[in-house]
Amino acid sequence: MRLLLDQDVYAKTEHFLQNEGHDVVRVSTLGLARATDEVVLSTAQEQDRILITRDRDYGNLVFVRSLGTGVIYLRILPTTLEAVHGELGRVIAQYSAAELSKAFVVVNKDGHRFRKLA
Repeated sequence: MRLLLDQDVYAKTEHFLQNEGHDVVRVSTLGLARATDEVVLSTAQEQDRILITRDRDYGNLVFVRSLGTGVIYLRILPTTLEAVHGELGRVIAQYSAAELSKAFVVVNKDGHRFRKLA
């Protein structure tokens, strides 16, 4: 799966996704480390990537302002890393790239919530 990692995503999460065989790009490698959230979302959409972030502000952009491409929001802490990675792996296996590109998914240690974009 083609994924764009926001600047706040742990390096261990990047390694986990790469080890699972996903095409992973960090916003910083695209020169977007200081870009606005709107620019990051637009870049994900232009590059046909699902955005993975720890920034809860993307929910507002996707639902209230209707700026959208698929977003996976990780509710993750160093103490919940393994459990969240397990659930993230299940989400990516369960849903196709097409489904995820039209959804906002919240992933935490206890499961996930999948919400389709309007």
